[in-house]
Amino acid sequence: MRILVVSDLHANFIAFEAVLKDAGSIDKIWCLGDVVGYGPQPSECINCLQEFDHICLAGNHDLAVAGKAPLWDFSKDAKEVVFWTRHHLTIEALDWLQALPTILVREGPISMVHASPRDPVWEYITDIEIAKKNLELIETAVCLHGHTHFPGIFRQRASDKRVLEESPCLNIPIQLIQDRMLINPGSVGQPRDEDPRAAYAILETDTMTYFQRRVIYDITKVQNLMKQEKFSTRLIRRLRFGQ
Repeated sequence: MRILVVSDLHANFIAFEAVLKDAGSIDKIWCLGDVVGYGPQPSECINCLQEFDHICLAGNHDLAVAGKAPLWDFSKDAKEVVFWTRHHLTIEALDWLQALPTILVREGPISMVHASPRDPVWEYITDIEIAKKNLELIETAVCLHGHTHFPGIFRQRASDKRVLEESPCLNIPIQLIQDRMLINPGSVGQPRDEDPRAAYAILETDTMTYFQRRVIYDITKVQNLMKQEKFSTRLIRRLRFGQ
């Protein structure tokens, strides 16, 4: 099976379209959460995702829009888009967001979560110490997660149990299962690793190989849509710089 792994679409449908085109033929989509928030096309992202056989987890922005998460940790700009999104989604779309799972989901030898196994919605896995604590909690060889908007891998070597942080090379196969891993495909809709290209991954389950991918999309077109809706200048500008 060929699976498209995405996270943090953040209502950036133009980026999502570019990812789908670049990915080619897929059998299923695993979405690690935050379909909405920050971006100008939440309905389009939800509707498009629903056209595929998919698994989708709840991110903190999804829950905020659905009224199931507090807003005190959100920036002023993020809060404004949460309220805007609520008014631009149908009742059916809001119901779909409310029903998304907030727990660790397991698919064979792989588990997936939005933020971390320890805190599925809010914790950022940003360093080796945090990764160690979370690797202790997973029962699968691999756990896919998002939330940080940074593609990366924390690998616990089978030989000596050391945890190493890695930056995956684009389009180079990564063999799974041999070591325990926390893997983040990065963000489709709002990368923050100073690379504005949409980030995603392809998982080949027959060979248990993982490929990190990036694709260029029309950032100016997204920014123009955001300007039309009077989104904050900061949110609009950051797309250009991947920050």
